[in-house]
Amino acid sequence: MRKLDRLFRPKSIAIFGGGWSTSVVQQCQKMGFKGDIWPVHLKLTEMAGLPCYASVADLPGAPDASFIGVNRNATIDIVRDLSARGAGGAVCFASGFREVADGAELQDQLIEAAGDMPILGPNCYGFINYVEGALLWPDQHGGRPVERGAAIIAQSSNIAINLTMQRRGLPLAYVMTVGNQAQTSLANMIDALIDDPAVTSIGLYIEGLGDIAALEGALRRAHEKRIPVVALKSGRSEAARAMTLSHTASLAGADELVSEFLARMNVARVKSLDEMVETLKLVHVLGPSKDFTVGSLGVSGGEASLIGDLIEDTDLVLRPLTSDEAAKVKATLHDMVTISNPLDYHTFSWHDPAALEKTYAAMMSCDYGLTILIFDTPRSDRCEDNGSAAATEAAIRAAQATGGRLAMISSLPENTIEELAERLVSLGIAPLCGLQTGVKAAEYAARIGQGFQKPLPQPVLLPTDGGAAGTLEVVNEYDSKRLLKAAGIQIPESQLVPTVDEAVAAGEKLGYPVVLKAVSSELAHKTEMGAVKLNLRDADQLRDAAQMLSAFGVPMMVERMVQGGVAELILGVVRDAQFGPYLTVGLGGIMVELFKDARVMLLPVDRQAVRAALMSLKTAPLLTGFRGRPAADLEAVIDAVIALAGFVRANAATIEEIDVNPLIVCEKGAFAADALIRRRSL
Repeated sequence: MRKLDRLFRPKSIAIFGGGWSTSVVQQCQKMGFKGDIWPVHLKLTEMAGLPCYASVADLPGAPDASFIGVNRNATIDIVRDLSARGAGGAVCFASGFREVADGAELQDQLIEAAGDMPILGPNCYGFINYVEGALLWPDQHGGRPVERGAAIIAQSSNIAINLTMQRRGLPLAYVMTVGNQAQTSLANMIDALIDDPAVTSIGLYIEGLGDIAALEGALRRAHEKRIPVVALKSGRSEAARAMTLSHTASLAGADELVSEFLARMNVARVKSLDEMVETLKLVHVLGPSKDFTVGSLGVSGGEASLIGDLIEDTDLVLRPLTSDEAAKVKATLHDMVTISNPLDYHTFSWHDPAALEKTYAAMMSCDYGLTILIFDTPRSDRCEDNGSAAATEAAIRAAQATGGRLAMISSLPENTIEELAERLVSLGIAPLCGLQTGVKAAEYAARIGQGFQKPLPQPVLLPTDGGAAGTLEVVNEYDSKRLLKAAGIQIPESQLVPTVDEAVAAGEKLGYPVVLKAVSSELAHKTEMGAVKLNLRDADQLRDAAQMLSAFGVPMMVERMVQGGVAELILGVVRDAQFGPYLTVGLGGIMVELFKDARVMLLPVDRQAVRAALMSLKTAPLLTGFRGRPAADLEAVIDAVIALAGFVRANAATIEEIDVNPLIVCEKGAFAADALIRRRSL
């Protein structure tokens, strides 16, 4: 892997071209870059007060970083010359490469010209290093020098610019764009930032994940280094899928797999830029939370109600105060204040900063994962200070005295003043802008913190090319079940028969009630085709059913009917082109597509992950004994899922799809009542 240190932390910068490139020179000067700046232009003699050089060969040395702001053909030539001279890397600003119809060959030429030299782009805005004042960036930005902060990597230059304009107090150490990722990928850039002590957290704006194995490796390193990662992935619409034979493939789209992958890698997937900024700010200031508990206090009952409602919709927990904690808080307040969490401490002590400090300190000493102080600043252009300044100082003193994890959160985003937010950040207090977004940020910070307390799963079982050229075949239900039985999944006892008389004989042998099914790889959806007869209770019913099904002209399967089912689930496997085979668990039977209560899991999985997935289903109460009904054999379900995962792993080169629907779960045992396998023969 190419090292990006020289490129991202340069001591010398060469800038090629005019126009936009002039802005790059000016941005570096404005930010106080202390290294050498070498403009390169064929016609100009100076740029922004600096002498210009005519070519790469004329430069005083091999530049650590270069911004190439010329047309696409000239870009290739300059990259070749820089690589030959031993330069540290380059940003290729020009468009017109693989993103356009006639650009694919030019992009290949660009990669070849770069050789071992790292390049960003093409079609790339570049990057900003706010720590060292190195800006290979041709446009405006809203940041300023910092000693440490969050790093943003965006697959949209305009989104990157917008993020630099935030006025919420989030310090940015780096802002980077990726362009076409012809050579240097999102994963490479994450990896380059992980070891930088100035980077406290990483925010990703993602349009496409690219190389999953490389991205997984970079995120695994971030996890090992305890660098929080927050991602906003655009494109939530369901991806189009090839026609499938089963219900399983209809339950999850590409976006669900992205969410599962990010969660698996302990990346907080946020839903908006607001959530990204607030989460990055919270983990920058305080780090991830140790747990989901929250203590909240504000000066209004309305605020307490609002935050209670918002927290109700998250995994956060407003843990009640213990008796000792309640007594400690009560000792700081007026007798008429009701002690609770969330706490409305009223206005009795609002103009008594010493009393406020004691109340704030008492709540912060309760060992919550995060203490939230709801606090809005009056607008300075129309209002006078109403005591907020003194209350702010009281909160600061309380946080410093207790070492508590304090977030001061405004009801509305605009009710936090940027100057105050920056001061709070510098003092180790997280200013969160807006109740709704701030609460979500607290939840994400807790998820990351919980994730840091355990190792990441094994690497994802990514797709292989082993069966890509094989002939696609459907394995009939009878044979599918026997393959799954050999893997460790329970199936009902059954017998395959060719005639009506043999069907009746099999029913007598198995014992009633039985199920009768026509068996053929051409009968994928047997129920809809009338090829299944259930709950046959004697020989006469079985004979009548067998005579009807014999019209299909295929063998029949007589199967002992599963009795005492508590719940019906679906277990499925589908191969995704990017993530490989993945598991689906959810509500099964005929309701599977109606309710779509399902969870996807990338492989491999362990028992803990399977249990968590099952318990996250909306229908999970059916498994644990809903309204006095018997509880299902949850361990048998987990056994079945683990067995299915093992079967897929052992046959990863050939398996395209598996559908176990329903898996009938009883008080004892879980049985695959129907199954279908689609695979490629090698």
